[in-house]
Amino acid sequence: MQSYLTTIVAALAAAAIALFLVEVVHRATRRLGRRSLLMTELTDHTHRSFQVAATVVAVQFAVRFSTGYAVGTQWRRVVLHMLVLAVIAAAAWLVASLLVAAEDVALARFRVDVPNNRHARRVRTQVVMLRRLTIAVIVILTVGVMLMTFPSVRGVGAGVLTSAGVVGVVAALAAQSLLGNVFAGLQLAFSDAVRLDDVVVVEGEWGRIEELTLSYVVVQIWDDRRLILPTSYFTSKPFQNWTRTEAAVLGTAEFDVDWSVNVQAMREELRRLAESSDLWDGRVCVLQVTDATGGLVKVRALVSAADAGSLWDLRCLVREHLVGWVRDHRPTALPRMRAEVGDSSGALPWQSVQPRRPVRRLTDTDVPDDARVFGGSDDGTARSEAFIGPDDTPTPTHPTPTPR
Repeated sequence: MQSYLTTIVAALAAAAIALFLVEVVHRATRRLGRRSLLMTELTDHTHRSFQVAATVVAVQFAVRFSTGYAVGTQWRRVVLHMLVLAVIAAAAWLVASLLVAAEDVALARFRVDVPNNRHARRVRTQVVMLRRLTIAVIVILTVGVMLMTFPSVRGVGAGVLTSAGVVGVVAALAAQSLLGNVFAGLQLAFSDAVRLDDVVVVEGEWGRIEELTLSYVVVQIWDDRRLILPTSYFTSKPFQNWTRTEAAVLGTAEFDVDWSVNVQAMREELRRLAESSDLWDGRVCVLQVTDATGGLVKVRALVSAADAGSLWDLRCLVREHLVGWVRDHRPTALPRMRAEVGDSSGALPWQSVQPRRPVRRLTDTDVPDDARVFGGSDDGTARSEAFIGPDDTPTPTHPTPTPR
């Protein structure tokens, strides 16, 4: 009993001394590194882990040197083994804290809250992916080292290594999808195909990359929904990245109007609207007639904005303004359907009129050259030879009888 009490007192004294020394080092480091970002991050991130690691190491040394090998051998062995496991876990926590602090210092140099943040978002994506990977590796190695402290596990280690090939194949087949997503996540992080805060269009949804992990990607859709996709989706299927090179994008607004529309006046109205709006970035403002079939004319307004959100609002503003402008200032250009009522003997220009005297029909030799696609001109002859061939002659349907 006296040996047990001595061990407990020694452990408590060692823990108190360790905590005191850690607190002194923490305060001194915080005061000396007040102007250093690295020292500030180290003191903030590693304080708790350093406390735990120092306390566990001190308690282990106290238990080891305060008990004899002959007194309480089994009890001493169990306690020391548990303390060894605690030291391994605390050391892994301390290493992970140091890596996180170094990564935070690296991220602080690249700001993402500025307009031109493409390079910063790329570095942030890569650092975040490396952080997740390093923490996962540290956890796996820590668990492996803790298991190797058990004699039974060390004995099985040789047999496991001999069958590592078969086990590796089985594990690869079983975790094919998981490993595929992990490698896809690393590929996305370092290929610069997609980054955090990139504006993308996937599965018909428009949003931005909110989170990028080794196994899945979270897309925040414009209406605050979340679309969660495996990382292998972005390496195996096409998707739109609106901020791949820069945030500025183009957008269109289309209108179906009557043939009587004044396109130039509509173009000038679009220019006045764009110049008066703070959503337009001053790059592109174009209005063109893209189609003229049937009874309507399709007019397309092409505008540009600094980012996808501004472009959406600008497109809606252009569509709303030009619809009102056509309605109020050009009512004759509103879409309409024309119908001809009456017979065909009217005198209006678009009504067909019966000829007063017969007109001589043109023969084949009188057909003008501009009415033929294949032939009639040098270009038509060349086109005819290209489609038919100069040596191709039609084969008669029935054989010609031979005279006897």
